[in-house]
Amino acid sequence: MTTLRLVLGDQLNPAHSWFSKVDPNVVYTLMEMRQETDYVVHHAQKVLAIFAGLRDLAALLESQGHRVHYLAIDDPTNTQSLTLNLEKLIQQYTCSRFEYQQPDEWRLDAQLETLSQGLKIAVEMCDSEHFYTTRHEAGEIFKGQKSWLMERFYRQMRTKHKVLMLDAKKPVEGQWNFDHENRKRWTGTPPEPKDQRTKHDHSALWKVIETSGVRTMGAPHAAEFAWPLNRKEALADLDRFIEHILPNFGDFQDAMSTGHWRMFHSLLSFSLNTKMLNPQEVVSRAEQAWHAGKVSIATAEGFIRQILGWREYIRGMYWHHMPGYEQHNTFNHTTPLPEWFWTGQTKMRCLSDSIGQSLEHAYGHHIQRLMVIGNFSLLAGLDPAALHRWYLGIYIDAFEWVELPNVIGMSQFADDGLLATKPYVSSAAYVDRMSDYCKGCHYDKKLREGERACPYNALYWDFFIRHEEKLSKNFRLGMVYRNIEKMSDAAVEGIKEKAQEIKASLNTY
Repeated sequence: MTTLRLVLGDQLNPAHSWFSKVDPNVVYTLMEMRQETDYVVHHAQKVLAIFAGLRDLAALLESQGHRVHYLAIDDPTNTQSLTLNLEKLIQQYTCSRFEYQQPDEWRLDAQLETLSQGLKIAVEMCDSEHFYTTRHEAGEIFKGQKSWLMERFYRQMRTKHKVLMLDAKKPVEGQWNFDHENRKRWTGTPPEPKDQRTKHDHSALWKVIETSGVRTMGAPHAAEFAWPLNRKEALADLDRFIEHILPNFGDFQDAMSTGHWRMFHSLLSFSLNTKMLNPQEVVSRAEQAWHAGKVSIATAEGFIRQILGWREYIRGMYWHHMPGYEQHNTFNHTTPLPEWFWTGQTKMRCLSDSIGQSLEHAYGHHIQRLMVIGNFSLLAGLDPAALHRWYLGIYIDAFEWVELPNVIGMSQFADDGLLATKPYVSSAAYVDRMSDYCKGCHYDKKLREGERACPYNALYWDFFIRHEEKLSKNFRLGMVYRNIEKMSDAAVEGIKEKAQEIKASLNTY
């Protein structure tokens, strides 16, 4: 009467109820597979971090007395296919039951459901015991509505889970959202915190990954690997963030600065998305810090909103609109990604720094992803599906449930407003206001035309001119189109010509 239980690479939670007691009739299987390394090109650190985390969890379970069947990437019995491996193991252990935790990605959910329907043994999909909401809870909240207002969802989550609430209906400090207070530019004070995360030498594992033929991008930094190996290290990262870094997060969460890749961001998204950390404990720690007077309400609320609000909301969007959400392309953008997306070698300083640090650290914070890389991609008309695959691969915290809506909906507005109320684009002015990127750049932030003109400027106005029929009636874009109406015919033609020149030679910019 053996039960086979599957643990996926983003289910690295040793506190799951599965592991609360040792049962000799249960076998846990954890797998490293080409199926998972190859569906997009992933960052080297992402592959390393997940493989190392899987191996550490397997070792922990074995030390606790659990039966574990681990399939390494170079194991000769590894078929590199999830379903084929499971079918072999079910036969090998003469299993009468198969259990798996609810996957977060639609492709794995569909794969396991198809497998389950073909098995002649009992099958159960168990809760991953991680999220605040169920897959379809957000869909029920917004039932019958085309556009989902995140603020409404966030307020319901705050009320339901009693987070930063004065009573059953009123938020603390009499205000739900303090976003307007969290947009300061950083000029170097206070200093960016030093990286005190535990380092690991994963050189041997990296050699195995390379020898196995796994194709990756970015720098592995295998000998001094800083991403957490397990829940213990993730909790230590959480402690350091709450005590020493969170106090400055609120003020500078939207700020960018050349060479400063972390700023005051938590770097907890990988731990959260692989379930080493639970969102409830992270939110609770931030709320406690405010109660203790260690952080401002604007800081605590801004951080909590990203986890209790945005993260859960995005997951609800994903499950409501899958499958097929990745195919949205309302502007019919088809331009391939420029070559410098894989090198960071562009004369545009903001993109060189944002993409360069992504390749170096497998990380970029939300403004770099949205208002630098995503902004340029939408203005330049890059293929949203190709961009989605790039984002999914390059970032260590990118799993499709969270990455896809953020790219297709929030960043590229490719879903025609299912998620965002307007395209999030800007000229050079926004990048200059929130960073030091424009200082020393090859291009001039003030120019719209000419060889040294910042590409963002002509592309910005050209984007709205090209899509006037679709966007001019958007209530949030009235000022944009009033400004276009004031332009002379010659100015409009100049913008179009410059934008066309840029788009025709993106690799040279």
